[in-house]
Amino acid sequence: MAPKKRCQFTSEAQCNQAALRIVGQCAHCRQNYCGTHRMPEHHACSNLADCKQQAFERNKAKLEGERTINSKMVSA
Repeated sequence: MAPKKRCQFTSEAQCNQAALRIVGQCAHCRQNYCGTHRMPEHHACSNLADCKQQAFERNKAKLEGERTINSKMVSA
């Protein structure tokens, strides 16, 4: 049986918790993390700026799609 994957968070004290199987892999840096360090903000992700930019673009597209335009407000 293969040993459990461990959290790859590195700091002064190494995290020895088991990495989560499904949601533990960071989509931006492809490292495996435990429940405490799985969010990009919590493990100082090297691609945090890209992560924020992608979230901004997704939110911008969603808000532009929901925008009310005068032609939608005209009643018949």
